[in-house]
Amino acid sequence: MALTLTVSDEVRALAPGFVHLAVEAHGLVNGPSGEAGSALLDDAARRLAARLGGRAPHEDPHMAAWREVYTAFGSKPSRTRNSAEALARRALADGGLPRINALVDLYNAISVAHLLPVGGEDLDLVRGGMRLLRATGEEPFVTAAGGEETVEHPDAGEVVWCDDEGVTCRRWNWRQGPRTRLTEETVNAVFLLEALAPMTADALEAAGAELAESLEKLSPGARVTLHPPR
Repeated sequence: MALTLTVSDEVRALAPGFVHLAVEAHGLVNGPSGEAGSALLDDAARRLAARLGGRAPHEDPHMAAWREVYTAFGSKPSRTRNSAEALARRALADGGLPRINALVDLYNAISVAHLLPVGGEDLDLVRGGMRLLRATGEEPFVTAAGGEETVEHPDAGEVVWCDDEGVTCRRWNWRQGPRTRLTEETVNAVFLLEALAPMTADALEAAGAELAESLEKLSPGARVTLHPPR
């Protein structure tokens, strides 16, 4: 099935400068975190520190733009941070970035190094096309609490990524659900890189190209397609 990603008119109106880029990959080989992934994460943290020059992540113009958009759809950005800001804060803290698995470590490194939200979805677990829209509040979001599966619902008006089965990520890129996340068994995946002005399309494409190159190094023989910004 061909990959389809759509952004609703309501989201476009909320954030006219929003652009996303997709990296589609088939035939991946994932596994536990290793030395190569740790080296990428450590290098990303160094690149982030150099980029910020002593500023806090939320003081970067791109992160400030995300905070404005989060506020616009009713989310409190200091409490529910976009994924890039949350990762950046961890990268600069004493504990550093978490190690999850090879694929997640790779895209987290790209997110931190370029300071932009990046997400990964297992294409074999996505049902139908993926859509970015403003929620009605009725959509199911399957997650876990206390070790047990539970179903939540987004707030009405909240920006969410959905497929035909329900919400895959709440508050735009704040919290991914476990149903479609990348595991060590993942073979086919799509990675979403999301940008707002003042980040340029060239900068977004550079991040996407770096991600594609890293995927090809991790999984020689994988079919990696870089879809242009939209």
